[in-house]
Amino acid sequence: MATLKDVAREAGLSVGTVSRVLNNRGYISEETRQNVNRAMKKLNYQPNEMARSLSKQRSSMIGVIVPTISHPYFSKLIESMERAAHQEEYDLLLFVSQGRVDREEEYVRACISNRVAGLILCTGSVRTARLKNLGFPVVAYERLLNEADAGVECDNYEGGILAAQELIRCGCRNLLCISGIGEVSMPADVRRDGFMDACARHEGIRTQFFCCSEERITDLRYKSQLDECMDLYPDVDGVFASSDVIAAELLGVLSSRGKRVPEDVKIVGYDDVFVSELTTPDLTTIHQPVQEMARTCIDIIRRASENEAFPARTVLRVNLVRRGSTRTAQDE
Repeated sequence: MATLKDVAREAGLSVGTVSRVLNNRGYISEETRQNVNRAMKKLNYQPNEMARSLSKQRSSMIGVIVPTISHPYFSKLIESMERAAHQEEYDLLLFVSQGRVDREEEYVRACISNRVAGLILCTGSVRTARLKNLGFPVVAYERLLNEADAGVECDNYEGGILAAQELIRCGCRNLLCISGIGEVSMPADVRRDGFMDACARHEGIRTQFFCCSEERITDLRYKSQLDECMDLYPDVDGVFASSDVIAAELLGVLSSRGKRVPEDVKIVGYDDVFVSELTTPDLTTIHQPVQEMARTCIDIIRRASENEAFPARTVLRVNLVRRGSTRTAQDE
């Protein structure tokens, strides 16, 4: 197995210079960096990450806790975070909690043990006391800040407004907002507030609200709850679903009841994940800038590691993507 000395000998450099390249300390010319990288590749040298983390008091890993990887939104998020982390020479240490508080707290302890450079928290169940004095920055992604050092979210309130405006533009007057609900308050909850406030500004608009259990976020099975919803509100002509997955399942429920989309009912989803373009009709949705949000999370951790200032809260804009589920005659 190749050693640091072997790499130095192959590159024609001192061990100290090779060490500075590996730890990104001090000025290193691009030529020197390339020489070291070529030598490492030729010798198949793998740096001892644990030794490096001990010397730097932190590793190049970033912990990420998500509730699930089966949901299209979190799959897109993880891919975006991995790409952004790689560009900044970080690796992701991924944990999937399935919404269990005991697992999430266990994963926080694992991040401490692994001396992560930072933690991105994409689940809202970790007790805030667990986030104090960890020795690394904690970024709350689409979760309330609580004890985290920074928060990154999209403009959920504006998203709700855009959804309401689109349905009203299409002539809908009996509107329904379908949202997930859990024990912990989250920024996404204000999508409903934006939707309801926008509807209240128009006369003759009737609005209803239905909550789906947040447990469904892990198994993606909303059908029984959506059947219950349609039993309660059979006359709706416009629906805002707080995720594209809910909106996609709603298409099937409506079809089984002889309801046509967009002729009888118009639908707006939220997230703009790949599912929204696979349905028939394809889904009008609120686009979340997931890639930019992921990059922002990674950048905050990079800034913290370099003792640079970073914003405590970042809110990124959303926009409407109009597709077939709200198509009208004037859109043809």
